[in-house]
Formats: sequence, C-alpha cells, structure tokens
Amino acid sequence: MPELPEVEVVRRGLANWVAGRTVADVQVLHPRAVRRQTAGAADFAARLTGSTLGTAQRRGKYLWVPLSGTAGPAAGSGFSLIGHLGMSGQLLVQDPAVPDEKHLRVRLRFTDGGRELRFVDQRTFGGLAVEEAEDDDPEGTPVSIAHIARDPLDPRFDDAVFVAALRARRTTVKRALLDQTLISGVGNIYADEALWRSRLHYDRPTASVTRPQAAVLLAAARDVMTSALAVGGTSFDSLYVNVNGESGYFSRDLDAYGREHEPCRRCGTAIRRAAWMNRSSYFCPRCQRAPRLRNGG
Repeated sequence: MPELPEVEVVRRGLANWVAGRTVADVQVLHPRAVRRQTAGAADFAARLTGSTLGTAQRRGKYLWVPLSGTAGPAAGSGFSLIGHLGMSGQLLVQDPAVPDEKHLRVRLRFTDGGRELRFVDQRTFGGLAVEEAEDDDPEGTPVSIAHIARDPLDPRFDDAVFVAALRARRTTVKRALLDQTLISGVGNIYADEALWRSRLHYDRPTASVTRPQAAVLLAAARDVMTSALAVGGTSFDSLYVNVNGESGYFSRDLDAYGREHEPCRRCGTAIRRAAWMNRSSYFCPRCQRAPRLRNGG
C-alpha cells in the first residue's frame, strides 16, 4: 500500500502536469474504478468534462484536485476530483501515442491535446470520484475526508496537539500511528521505521510514552518520510510508480521493515518480525524493548 511519501510524489507530479488544464473527454473503462461516484460512471464523466483542474492537494493517502470552470453538473466551485491509489493504483501522465496499459481504468484527455492522465489499477482497490468540497475551503478538501488528520509534512500540523492526543489514547503506540484521525499518512512501513529510530516497541502503551519520547517519535516519522520523499518513495515491486512511471528507491535504506534476521544497524542484534493485526511488525529486540507485562497478564 503506498504511504504518505509515495502519494506525495504522485501529488507533485500531478501539480506539475495537470494544473490549469481543461478536461476535454473522460473515458471510464472499468466501473469499479469510480464506484465511489454514487450516480455512476456517466455522472463522473459529465462532472469532469469541461472542468479546469486546480493544484493537486493531499491529506494523508488521499489525493484531490479542485475543479473550476465547468458548465456541467459541477458548475462553479465547490467540487474536487478525489483519488485513492489503494494497493496498486497508478496515476500516469502519458503521451496519447503510448499504448494503453493492460489495467487502464480511467482516461482523461485535455483540450490542449497534450499528455493525458490515466488511472491504472491492477487490483481495482483504488478509485476516483468527483465530490463536494467543504464550504469556503481554499484547498477544496472533499467533505468525505475532512475528518482525516493532517500529516507530519503538512506545515499546519500541530506537534503539541499530536503529542497530547497520543498520550491520551488508551492503545498501543503503533496502533496510534496508524490511526488516520490522529495522524495521517503513516502506514506499516514508516511506522516500523519511526519506531526503530525512536527506540520504541510497537506494543508500548501510549499512556506510558513520555512527552519527550512522543516528540522524538514524531520527529522520527517526519524524518523518515522526508528521506523517503527525497528518493521517490519506497517501491518493492512494479505497482508503485510516480506519474512518469518511475519507481522509488527508499527500500534500500530501510532500517527495520523487511529486514528479518538481518543485523540491527545500531547494535547488531538480528531484526525480528512479529505478526501484528494481520500484518507484520519489524523491530530490534534489544533497541526496542518489549513492554513489561503487568499483573502477570
């Protein structure tokens, strides 16, 4: 599943290639790709056709592009094209002469006749929709994702509020990191990386995390995401790419995730993998001590 750095790489590509362009034609080649459009594929196409795309935005793992200038059902302001990549979704900016991808689901052509925008999704877990935006929101945030917290790379992210909220939760620290209403954009990979960097065990109760520890954890999450973003994100296979079809290279620099039995880069102890919520957690048993069980439980 693409995480914040990977989605941010795609957002930047969209901001560079589609902002200010007007949609001439929309083709929906698989209805599941627009299943969030309750009125169906024809309504999705009608709302986009004639619209001018604004600057791409992101909240956690969701992308959206504000719409303007349309004479169709989305006339005026207050609507945005929202997308989620799911497990295998790709938003590609392609020359019209490039043959269609095998799993092409949606195509947007533009009035300038230049590169088109293609949504490709092998597993069809991702999708696109045109949704109402929050009133008087200059970013055009879709109403359906307004509850999602800002992420550590957002300049409006409030560190103090996050630290207080984390310590107030009655859960464990990794569960809190994956709670998109607390902090968005952190997935399994970067949670493990941030916990390794801050020397916290994934099962540590949040109530036992001190304010300084919580601040270190947040700084670690921000640092690992920034580092991943600098090299295009993390790609383990060909399904995650940026808008130009290029893979990211941060997987080469991971300290914990995917490194079971390899030596910890701090202390040399073998990294372990534990089953966790139908996923895996990777950690160093020496650097990240497991919490002590209380009352013999």
